Amino acid sequence: DGYFEHSVVECRYSSKDLQGIEMIDSYYFNKVEDVRFNSTVGKYVGYTEQGVYYAEAWNKGPELAGELGELERFCKGSAAIYYSA
Repeated sequence: DGYFEHSVVECRYSSKDLQGIEMIDSYYFNKVEDVRFNSTVGKYVGYTEQGVYYAEAWNKGPELAGELGELERFCKGSAAIYYSA
């Protein structure tokens, strides 16, 4: 009946120090995590054969710089909202 694809971005705040923020961007296909970017690791990691292929390509391309930019824009930009709640 088709394929199911989605991604989830998660910011983990361990302290009010903005250096302690971790961003995880996971990509799923048919409920299986294929590839993940973790800001602590600093690169994409593949968990399936297809995910390994994507991770290798994305680590060499502009996608990696884009993820690092999202850490700054999305996670660090939302930190004040998170800590005020």
